[in-house]
Amino acid sequence: MMTEVSRPVLTPPDGHRKVLLHSCCAPCSGEVMEAMTASGIDYTIFFYNPNIHPEREYLLRKDENIRFADKHGVPFIDADYDRDNWFARAKGMEWVPERGERCTMCFDMRFERTALYAHEHDFPVMTSSLGISRWKNMAQINDCGQRAVSPYDGLSYWDFNWRKGGGAARMIEISKKERFYQQEYCGCVYSLRDTNMHRRGQGRPAIEIGKLYYGTDEDA
Repeated sequence: MMTEVSRPVLTPPDGHRKVLLHSCCAPCSGEVMEAMTASGIDYTIFFYNPNIHPEREYLLRKDENIRFADKHGVPFIDADYDRDNWFARAKGMEWVPERGERCTMCFDMRFERTALYAHEHDFPVMTSSLGISRWKNMAQINDCGQRAVSPYDGLSYWDFNWRKGGGAARMIEISKKERFYQQEYCGCVYSLRDTNMHRRGQGRPAIEIGKLYYGTDEDA
């Protein structure tokens, strides 16, 4: 049963009502989209995530995001996959732990492209669904967001804490209702490798891409 949500009216930086939302996946962006819609914010989704590998996983996440955006009539910008560029930037950081400098590079790369698109298409504000996940370092994400918008006059990064006010719990509720695909690792091949190593240490099987969906008996 979906929880009734009492929402405050959200106000983006400087009172602007037009926002470019960088989305990493449907589960993380569902609550962010619902919150902005409830506040009458005019937003567009920007999907640029060249970190997600293998390609099958990338397409599963993107297609779920497109499905949900189409359902609610939200514009969706499908940016280039650009995975070769991502791997080139990650070179030498293959064994850096999660939340380290490789993740900073990854956020920087994705937000730089988002900020460029926002600048070129007259969006005064950009934000991201990445911070709603409890597995992410919000300060790290916000630093990358502020760095990405700094070259552009008139462009702000909205560092709103999407987890607060029950946002994280609402994210799971929406995901179960929509039966979103449930990714079991952050996204990159190094995260997949490390997650599988951890699972093996617990006597658990390796991740099966495309298997787990929210709202099913098997979801965790």
